[in-house]
Amino acid sequence: MDIEDRLSIATRNIEEVVTLDELRTLLESGEKLTAYVGYEPSGEIHLGHMMTVNKLMDLQEIGFEITVLLADVHAYLNEKGDFDEIKKVAEYNRAAFIALGLDESKAKFVLGSEYQLEQEYMLDVLKMARITTINRARRSMDEVSRRREDPMVSQMVYPLMQALDIAHLGVKVAVGGMDQRKIHMLARENLPKLGYDVPVCMHTPILVGLDGEKMSSSKGNYISVRDDEQTVVKKLKKAFCPEKQVVDNPVMDIMRYHVFPRFERVVIERDEKFGGDLEYENFNELAEDYSKGEIHPLDVKINAARYLNMILDGARKKLKKMGW
Repeated sequence: MDIEDRLSIATRNIEEVVTLDELRTLLESGEKLTAYVGYEPSGEIHLGHMMTVNKLMDLQEIGFEITVLLADVHAYLNEKGDFDEIKKVAEYNRAAFIALGLDESKAKFVLGSEYQLEQEYMLDVLKMARITTINRARRSMDEVSRRREDPMVSQMVYPLMQALDIAHLGVKVAVGGMDQRKIHMLARENLPKLGYDVPVCMHTPILVGLDGEKMSSSKGNYISVRDDEQTVVKKLKKAFCPEKQVVDNPVMDIMRYHVFPRFERVVIERDEKFGGDLEYENFNELAEDYSKGEIHPLDVKINAARYLNMILDGARKKLKKMGW
């Protein structure tokens, strides 16, 4: 596989790479390729998490070793429960990522508490605090804080730690959703001041919830990897899917980010009286027909559910086998 092919796989379905030239240089360098993503262990693993899991799988395909940080200390700082509760959820998260297809032989799972309480790390946190303003720390947490209007001091420590995780885990690339961008930019700016390398940062799009609003566990507007087949169908039939609208359409996003990357061709099954089946090799072809009104929203919903259940079926079985 040449550099262009590897770069194409690395950047597909990515909103932004900071910077693309740095990523290319890294791929050309012959150095050991390492990347990480951090997850707060909290609640169900859903299609939003799968955006970054899919990207980790892409990176594994082109030779990256992956570190998954199960950020228990971060979750505690962000008021996601006590440590016993968080640890239990972290075990489920690990199982879910493996069930979804992450190659366990090319990935290691690390709890934040395994290294974030050590003296060297905590000293770096204090050093980072000395060079980061309150306003900068607060802005970096805008998209991830549970108390955006009245944050706790712990949530000001959070982004400093996340920046330092990149250095202390020894990875070249940090992966996250676009909601992590401000924290990653803080890392790129301040890590060199402490003697660490500048990381390449890759950001996936943020999926909207099934109702067209921000995805939230409290609203239940998401599809979990543990939702059974009928639940997936029921949720998608109710989903927001405006006719002819491709952008900010959660059902079309599922087709774009979850279905097409996993299938060489996608068939929209329809009754003959509505024109019969349609076959597509890429999402853009489907989007063009949908934007013209040539495909009814219900047909997209039904087929999105069918393909999504194919993807999730294996994960559900593996999770059940692992006791989840």
